[in-house]
Amino acid sequence: MNQPGQLAARGAAALEQAFIRRRERGGKCLVTYIMAGDPDLGTTGKIIQGLSSVDVDVIELGLPFSDPMADGPVIQAAGQRSLRQGTSLSKTLKLVEEIRLTIDTPIVFMTYYNLFYRYGMERFAEDAARAGVDGVIVPDLPLEEADEFNALLEKHGLAYIYLIAPTSTNARIQSIADKARGFIYYVSRTGVTGEQKSIAEDLAENVERIHSITDKPVAVGFGISSPEQASQIASHADGVVIGSAIVRLIGETAELHERVTARFVKPYIEALHSNG
Repeated sequence: MNQPGQLAARGAAALEQAFIRRRERGGKCLVTYIMAGDPDLGTTGKIIQGLSSVDVDVIELGLPFSDPMADGPVIQAAGQRSLRQGTSLSKTLKLVEEIRLTIDTPIVFMTYYNLFYRYGMERFAEDAARAGVDGVIVPDLPLEEADEFNALLEKHGLAYIYLIAPTSTNARIQSIADKARGFIYYVSRTGVTGEQKSIAEDLAENVERIHSITDKPVAVGFGISSPEQASQIASHADGVVIGSAIVRLIGETAELHERVTARFVKPYIEALHSNG
């Protein structure tokens, strides 16, 4: 279990250390996505504890939004359940601050720009750093428009995690690599999130193309639904993001979410942590 003090730093540095540490141990990072407030924030805290206890490398915490353009049906449904619970950015920051007393696993927020804009971008950067958030992913804020927010996050040590798509040009990948901290998120498919029966045919080629341009760690997400797929992807990437499969499980689980979720991710952990 990751305990406070195990990582030497917070923010972007903690994310970078997570990938370095896993590589030194001969494995690849597992990044797990869950929706904050699904089924409620108290249970979210327990799920985070459960994921940390089985040595997940990074926890990606979604924040519900009314118009989630990149989310597939499973995560959209989770977001609606969370909104009905009254989940907000401020409440989720408070949750992270509380769980930082017991875990040190890096945490990244994933949500849409309007939530940060309404909260106040500099206020968010300050509050997130204080709470123990390490970075953010913003699907609807492209490279060309991210400089202001990125600068505010960097001021407080946080990482802005850039997305690279299968259609990204080499020039665009280079521009992202020049600014990226923490890790780079490669979106394995165009479209929205959701489990897929097979991985994209061009995934290996595109990840290798990114690695030829930058030495920043690359985590692959969107559509991964089995430990076998995760292991196959990890032979090319530095990390794998599992989202919809976990969110679906949480939505179907009546009780003991933290134990069921931790048990569910163990085969992924075994596949990745031994994949050097």
